[in-house]
Amino acid sequence: MAASDWRLEGEWMKNCTCAFGCPCDFNAPPTRGYCKGLVAMRIAKGHFEGTRLDGLCFAITVDFPGALHEGNGTIQPIIDERATPEQRQALFDIFSGKHSAEGTLFQIVSLIVTKIHEPVFAPFEFSFDKDGRVAKLVAGGVLETDVEPIKNPVTGTPHRIQVVMPEGFEHRAAEVASANIRSTGAIPFETQATHSSLATVAQTPDGVAA
Repeated sequence: MAASDWRLEGEWMKNCTCAFGCPCDFNAPPTRGYCKGLVAMRIAKGHFEGTRLDGLCFAITVDFPGALHEGNGTIQPIIDERATPEQRQALFDIFSGKHSAEGTLFQIVSLIVTKIHEPVFAPFEFSFDKDGRVAKLVAGGVLETDVEPIKNPVTGTPHRIQVVMPEGFEHRAAEVASANIRSTGAIPFETQATHSSLATVAQTPDGVAA
C-alpha cells in the first residue's frame, strides 16, 4: 500500500506510432520496432495529498527504442501552464512512481524510463468525445494531436472497436481510433492515421479504480 493519498479522474488518450490496435496492449513488439507517442489527460477531479488538481491537463511524450518492457525509454512531461508551483510539484510526485504501489502505471513507467527531458509548461486545448472517437489536444508550441474514427477502407464509414483490459494498469476499456500527431519538443516525430486509445480513467496509488 503506497503511503501517499492521490487520485486522478478524467479523460485519457494514448496516441502512438503503432498501427491501429497498438501491439503493446497485447505484450507484442511495436509495429515499427520502436514506439514514439504520447499519453495525455484532462483531470476532471484530482488531488495529491492536500493539493487539488481539478481541471488541469498534462501530456507526456515518449520514445522507446524497442518494446516497452525492454526499457531505455525517454520521456518529456508537458504541463498545463495554469498549474501553480504546488500543483506542478504534485503532478511530478505522481509521475515519479514513488507514491504508487508495485505494478501500477506510474511505478512501471519509473522502471522503464532512463531519461527525462526538462518539462515544458504550455497552454492546452483539449477536446474529447470518447463515444464519438473524436479528440484533439494542442499544447502550445510543442505538441498537436487529433483523433477521429477509423474508417472502413472500402466504404469509408466509421469503424468501431474497443479494447477491454479487466486487469489493465492503464485503463479498463478504451475506444480505438485513428490519430495524427505532430510533436516538436524534445522528442520530435510526426504520424498520420496511427493508433489512438481513448478512455475515461481513475488512477490511484493502488492502480486503476475505474
